[in-house]
Amino acid sequence: MKKYVSIDIGGTDIKYALMDEKANIIEKNITATEASKGGKAVLEKVINIVKEFQKKEEISGVAISTAGMVDVEKGEIFYLLTIPDYTGINFKKEIEEKLNLPCEVENDVNCAGLAEYISGASRNSKIAVMITVGTGIGGSIIINGEMLHGFSNSAGEVAYMNIDGKSFQDIASTKALVNKVATRKNELFENWNGKKIFEEAKKGDEICCQAIDEMVDILGKGIANICCVINPEVVVLGGGIMEQEAYLKSKIEEALKKYLVPPIEKHTRIEFAKYKNDAGILGAFYNFCKCNKIEITN
Repeated sequence: MKKYVSIDIGGTDIKYALMDEKANIIEKNITATEASKGGKAVLEKVINIVKEFQKKEEISGVAISTAGMVDVEKGEIFYLLTIPDYTGINFKKEIEEKLNLPCEVENDVNCAGLAEYISGASRNSKIAVMITVGTGIGGSIIINGEMLHGFSNSAGEVAYMNIDGKSFQDIASTKALVNKVATRKNELFENWNGKKIFEEAKKGDEICCQAIDEMVDILGKGIANICCVINPEVVVLGGGIMEQEAYLKSKIEEALKKYLVPPIEKHTRIEFAKYKNDAGILGAFYNFCKCNKIEITN
């Protein structure tokens, strides 16, 4: 059975796994990205991860999920500010030349969306949008099984949508939520995180409850705008904060009723992501298989 290396590169951690052709994760691990060292250092880490697997297994390909805007044909990052000198890094070229292995590269939210579309929360849907809410906000769009990349590989960059005069991610992300709570409580940002805010909200903390409700309202506006353009069958919500499905689902559905006209709202389903930390790894592998016309045998 053929083996593949799938790698998910984030600003904080690099998650990686050995996978078989049935999309089973055989072995997985995590290492710090050390983003401050720059793009070339991240590239070197990725190459070394693959080399370590090659010492033990015959590897048939490398699948990469990464933060940033990706030219999927070239396998090159063309925009990312959070890792110095990451723009211009070409994983596909470097891995294929140095390791003699086929390699495919895709944006991390697109990978997560693909994982949900193929075997997760949006499986068997015709048009699926995925929104991930974390430090920033990401988006992916899949229509009839094909990822919408846009004319210049920038489709789904919903973080930069203008909502109430500000960027969507600046006012509706987990980071924005934490900033709001810390400011209103006159406390340090470091004293708070999304998990703590929801814990306190469930205990009745008025500041936390209000901040979450405000975040949901803004998310509702943003998702409604996306739905008006795309008219998806399903919107999948992911990211750490969306693990609070029981608390958030009805609130988000109410926000959509507020901002969407009924003919669109009644045909739009809200789901929460099935895959958590493995979404990027799994989606990167699915993308590799799609690009190389490999049938997944599970």
